[in-house]
Amino acid sequence: MKDLNLKTVSGRSGIVFDVPSLVSTFSLSDKLDPNSSYVILPGFLDVHVHLREPGFSYKETIKDGTRACAHGGYTAVCPMPNLNPVPDSLETLKVQEDIIEKDACIHVYPYASITKGEAGAELSDMEALKSHVVAFSDDGRGVQSEEMMLEAMKKAKELNAIIVAHCEVNELLKRGYIHDGEYAKEHGHRGICSESEYAQIARDIELSRKTGCAYHVCHISTKESVELIRKAKKEGVNITCETAPHYLILDDSMLQEAGNWKMNPPLRSKEDKAALIEGIQDGTIDMIATDHAPHSEEEKSRGLEKSPFGITGIELAFPLLYTKLVKEGIISMDKLIDLLVVNPRKRFGIPFDGFSIWNLDEEFVVSKEMFLSKGKATPFLGETLNAVNYLTVCNGEIVYKK
Repeated sequence: MKDLNLKTVSGRSGIVFDVPSLVSTFSLSDKLDPNSSYVILPGFLDVHVHLREPGFSYKETIKDGTRACAHGGYTAVCPMPNLNPVPDSLETLKVQEDIIEKDACIHVYPYASITKGEAGAELSDMEALKSHVVAFSDDGRGVQSEEMMLEAMKKAKELNAIIVAHCEVNELLKRGYIHDGEYAKEHGHRGICSESEYAQIARDIELSRKTGCAYHVCHISTKESVELIRKAKKEGVNITCETAPHYLILDDSMLQEAGNWKMNPPLRSKEDKAALIEGIQDGTIDMIATDHAPHSEEEKSRGLEKSPFGITGIELAFPLLYTKLVKEGIISMDKLIDLLVVNPRKRFGIPFDGFSIWNLDEEFVVSKEMFLSKGKATPFLGETLNAVNYLTVCNGEIVYKK
């Protein structure tokens, strides 16, 4: 058999792979087609996933969720704390840690909540939790009280911790469930206004400026959010942010009457999507996170209004971004590796820990059957994408093999 055609694409990560050694160590010669070209990529990090355990294992488990992550080329993930029990103390966090220790096949770095029970009324035991978690977040809801967020940021600054914020002003939601745009008006749906996101970002930027706290904004979706963060960065505020693949590829003109299209924040306008793309191009947006949010098929079968927010995302993230952004010349592969690997690991202090091997030319059609996650809901069903993962290795161990 002739030599395999493997090359390294490591972006600005500084990682160098010993290709002959990898082929030998992981017995790849009989697994990969010598007539195809493959790339070796450093393990991706997703700083925003929902693994649903403890409390909601019918939606996802840490075992199934991390297998799905490995399928997507991820070797490390940070699960959000909207769980039962909420990890707001060492005692409640240990419930999650025990499952991670037993069932996770990749590195899992949990968040603790900012407030007890994510209720927004009293700080979690941040001092005790600091050395056990990657950061603090009340994801799933915004911290409504300015005084509470100020207290949290002061404590986080004292502990050298990051506050990771789901930004949403509850009084502006008005029971909406998709973007307050043309589709909502034409189809009689209740809309979520853009201000519900960017108003709280503006508030938190001022609190971060005042306290010096390291501040990270979850899943931004509006053009105003991009501009606020761009301006704050220029002014020296210690701020980073993420967006998700679906906000860069879809907009509300593409909506369909199905729960697969419902997520929070919702898909916004074409103008918002264009601003997000500009934000990743100019570095305003630091990283892409999937907000992988699996639900049961029954829950997501209830349509736009009655389905819960959230879609499955981690197994499609790289193929989507490669096919829709890199192949289309919108960003380079180096930029994509910065967004998926280098920047999130630098911001959250998570070391490089593995790699994956992809055939970028191979096509596949997105189907429910391909997912290892329990969650099957995605607006990309039926799409033809490039990039198939053949192997993911974490800490020297094979965690996914095609």
